[in-house]
Amino acid sequence: MEKAKKYAWLVLLSFGFTYLFFYNGRQNINLVMTQMAQDLDSSTAIMGRVSSALFWCYAFGQLINGRLGAFLGYKRLMTIGVICSAALNIVISFQHSIGMITVLWGLNGFFQSMVWANGLGVVNAWWPPQKRGFATGFATFFSGMAQVTTYLCILLCLHMNPEWGWRAAFRYPIVPMVLILIVFLLFFKDSPKDVGLEEWKEESDGETEALAEEIKSKGYLYPYKLLFSEPKVLIFCLISAIAGVGRYGLLTWVPTYFTEQLGLTIKDGIFSSILLPFGQACAMFIFPVITDKLLKGKREPMLIIASLVTFGGMMVFPFITNQLAASGMLFVLGVFAMVTGVIWTIAGDIGGKALSSTVVGIFDWAVYMGAAVQAMMFGFVKDTFGWPAIFVIIGCLYIILLVLTLIARKMKTKHI
Repeated sequence: MEKAKKYAWLVLLSFGFTYLFFYNGRQNINLVMTQMAQDLDSSTAIMGRVSSALFWCYAFGQLINGRLGAFLGYKRLMTIGVICSAALNIVISFQHSIGMITVLWGLNGFFQSMVWANGLGVVNAWWPPQKRGFATGFATFFSGMAQVTTYLCILLCLHMNPEWGWRAAFRYPIVPMVLILIVFLLFFKDSPKDVGLEEWKEESDGETEALAEEIKSKGYLYPYKLLFSEPKVLIFCLISAIAGVGRYGLLTWVPTYFTEQLGLTIKDGIFSSILLPFGQACAMFIFPVITDKLLKGKREPMLIIASLVTFGGMMVFPFITNQLAASGMLFVLGVFAMVTGVIWTIAGDIGGKALSSTVVGIFDWAVYMGAAVQAMMFGFVKDTFGWPAIFVIIGCLYIILLVLTLIARKMKTKHI
């Protein structure tokens, strides 16, 4: 038992620390978009489309890679993702063409998609259902802190090599992203069987084994057919897409909002924006744990509360003109708009051991479909209607999320 607990923690921590630096190769572009637009003689709207290339490729990559990891090996696929993403970031730092950067950034999105669903699927294999909220929350906390890490790394890079401009953001931050792979390769194990341990047991193990055999006999694509035939899964795809708009709508545009609307320098804008990902990190850990401890495994009430607070915060934010007050409100919005930690826990509940990584992949596909749409749309919205329109749209979407959650809470899965 002690050995199982030790390895469960090693898997969780090695995955968490790997992800802590993984956003250095993804979120970096958000913090230097203004510089890139100026240097490459582009516009905010066009840079939004460049940013969306990663989201589109990441989204469909998740749809593929969440299942591919179970087929080829989680650890192997995750390692390929980190190495290829790092290489692409370095190549991008030497480019001068918007078109080429867009293509390479989209390809980077595909390799970035190889890590999250597969890592979370492995975590679910090591941690039993009664501790799934804690384990998922712990992993997603590192995901949130990864955004903070990226902000700090970019600030350091811009300070160390200001003459490199935006290109510094695609070089120095990649170093820790690759070095942490040593820890990952040493301690991350795909399943308890890899270290001679039995998998944990639960009441539904008989059903899980039968489902695993059914999947094996009906082929590689059968899980997608099974899951997309579930109305509850489809509704949570819509919920996930809205969560993606909220999370990445803020992460993508708030640093630019501070520099354009409040007149801050790029460095000051990044510094003020850092409370947003810090709030998101807190929510990623706290919300799933609350659903375990206080709500006794009921996930939907947390989504309902978060939707209401987010709506109110989004309606107020455009009217705040003070930097300190805006930063404080960003923390609140970061906490309550960040509902994906709860969504990953629900994915584990729906998929169980047999389909966990596939369900996470499907939900993350939906998250990044929302992220891709906002990246393309909000640049146009800002140029046409002004900054307040972005926050109003996000707030209204969270009311739709609330309605969808009220529908989903009464539904059961039929075939899983």
